[in-house]
Amino acid sequence: MTATASLRLVVGLISAAVIAAVLTAVGTAPKGPQVASLVELWQDPVDLETRDLRWGSGGQALAPSPNVDYTFTGLDVTGFSSGYDVVDPDGRAWDVKIGAEAQPEVVASRLFWAVGYRQPIVYFVPDWKLKNGPVPKPVGGRFRLESDHLEAGDWPWQDNPFQGTRQLRGLVVANLLINNWDLKTTNNKVLMMSAAPGSLRWFTVQDLGASFGKTAWPLGSRNNLADYETQGFVLSAKGGRVQFDYHARHRELLEDITTADVVWISQLFARLTDRQWAEAFQAAAMPDDISARYIRKLKSKVQEGLALRGHGK
Repeated sequence: MTATASLRLVVGLISAAVIAAVLTAVGTAPKGPQVASLVELWQDPVDLETRDLRWGSGGQALAPSPNVDYTFTGLDVTGFSSGYDVVDPDGRAWDVKIGAEAQPEVVASRLFWAVGYRQPIVYFVPDWKLKNGPVPKPVGGRFRLESDHLEAGDWPWQDNPFQGTRQLRGLVVANLLINNWDLKTTNNKVLMMSAAPGSLRWFTVQDLGASFGKTAWPLGSRNNLADYETQGFVLSAKGGRVQFDYHARHRELLEDITTADVVWISQLFARLTDRQWAEAFQAAAMPDDISARYIRKLKSKVQEGLALRGHGK
């Protein structure tokens, strides 16, 4: 690593320490039980129809450049997908995921952010260069910005501050829409943000890569268009409860989902424009023909959700 790169890395580490100190000073650091507000999970997307799903919450300004060298700082060998920890020439730290989960995670993150859920800043970079790493030119990857937050642990689906809220149940349904079958606790992260409007603490479903395939026991598929197209969404609705076409682990999370919950989240997704649907897949460098088929299926599932209006509470 050059002297300049080393200096930038040190600056980045110092910035992280400063963030921690500031968060502690204002009482938002994760010290013991805290009272959460709904805005830490979800914020009403009043500007939903105008959100830029091509670039996401970070915008084009924060997007990682494909024309610079990223300095290798470590390998990520945990979980299904491998990846790299890297630092860009501006000293920003990124977590890069490669493999089958990289593209679906970016699409899913864009869609969740669009309807109001907290999501980290992510991009997909098809071509990029790695300096001092195992290979000089890795395959395309999901870049997640790490420099703007500190990770403060996991949060479980069934023991969190948002139990009983429509927004939490809607988040479960949103995962069903994309056929995310890996809903384990370790994929949910509490992030302490250095600067964020409305809240400095975010509850996120951060790992969304096991999506856009088919749910199955014990493991489903991911990033598999044929599988995604063949699986349904709503099987029936009786007594205000919904039976889903879901065949993976974590079925206990579906027990309290009501028809009103499904309608609520479906109405949010129904507000997305055709342009926004296309942008979410463009963000992951998905081919247009593949994207069109995914979008067609997603829209049909949203319509299934909307059709539950009038089927109880």
